[in-house]
Amino acid sequence: MATVNFLYRSTKENAHLTLRLLFRHDNKDFVFGASTKLEVSKYYWTKEHSQKRPKDIDIANRQLEVNKELNNIENHILKAFKDVEVKVISKEWLQQQVELYYNPPKKQKGIPTNLIDYIDFYLDYRKYEIKPTSIVKYNVIKHKLERMQDDRKKPILIVDVNESFKKEFVAYQKDNGYAQNTIQRELAFIKTFCKHARHLGLETSHQLDVLRVDKAKAEKIYLTFKELEVIENLELENDRLDNARDWLIISCYTGQRVSDFLRFDKGMIRVENGKSLIEFTQAKTNKLMTVPLHQKVLQILHKRNGDFPSAISDQRYNEYIKEVCKLANLTEIIQGGKQLETDNGIRKITGDYPKWELVTSHIGRRSFATNFYGTIPTSYLIYITGHSSETMFLNYIGKSNKDLAMEVGNYF
Repeated sequence: MATVNFLYRSTKENAHLTLRLLFRHDNKDFVFGASTKLEVSKYYWTKEHSQKRPKDIDIANRQLEVNKELNNIENHILKAFKDVEVKVISKEWLQQQVELYYNPPKKQKGIPTNLIDYIDFYLDYRKYEIKPTSIVKYNVIKHKLERMQDDRKKPILIVDVNESFKKEFVAYQKDNGYAQNTIQRELAFIKTFCKHARHLGLETSHQLDVLRVDKAKAEKIYLTFKELEVIENLELENDRLDNARDWLIISCYTGQRVSDFLRFDKGMIRVENGKSLIEFTQAKTNKLMTVPLHQKVLQILHKRNGDFPSAISDQRYNEYIKEVCKLANLTEIIQGGKQLETDNGIRKITGDYPKWELVTSHIGRRSFATNFYGTIPTSYLIYITGHSSETMFLNYIGKSNKDLAMEVGNYF
């Protein structure tokens, strides 16, 4: 919950009021300030504004005028606060919202009101900001909506993205065999498109902000230290499997995404105070990272005369590490999701499978986070994995409130 208050911060006799936004997130308090264009006198603000039931009609009228303006500004800021992720809020963001209050965007001519057409508009509007992987995801959603629109035989308008649309969208996706978490994620993207349209002046449904689809609980599959040891000790005569195995070990001890660790090379390494560090920019976030190299990674580098394993595509890496884990006898039957051919095409089907069949490129990052949780301070793990909050991190490794309570109990 956020609050807004207003302050007179100037030494001058007349000045613009300062707006202050206060909120709490992840047990931290945040305060940001911005300047409004509402000018009052110091005397009015300190002596007259707080008077209750003033007898002077001029003071009463001035209070009504000022309070109306303050309420309008406050409502504008709190609405903007509700529509964004907390991590983007800053002093600059707040000042921008104040400017938007005084100069609201006018509805631009030529903006599509049809959701499918708007996705193309959105991609062009943000073409210098959106990453190629996101473009692929957005186009997948667009093509699904095109098929849905053909079936319903009427256009999907942005203003009609409401509770009724959500039910129709969920039903369509389920009829076509898509998983619950796919539906949840894609509805969130659709809301993003609509909120962007609203920002540009288009009308949206009053139900837009509250549209939700629950996520399904998914098994958090990872490789234990014991399993990693078996994988490390495998005698692999096949070079491609040995290469993939080394990348797998590196991923499990650096905690990075496949889009990052497969790009590692020795030129990124530096040594400071006897510690080997690797520095790189994350592909997904553009965040500059410096990560210490675990002894297991250094052993692989030593084995390869200081070099990382050979470059490999994501697809081949996914194929080869399954083979490696099969050779390591990771045959325990566990529940998970696997891409299979169905009557509706390739779909992720939840079922019981041998563990090696469920191994993907993402398993290294989750293995790192899960294995080191409780031995490395959580704040350090979050820095390395790049999660934006402890809540997201704990959900990522599958820690429930009961799990946390039992762990706290160990200290009693």
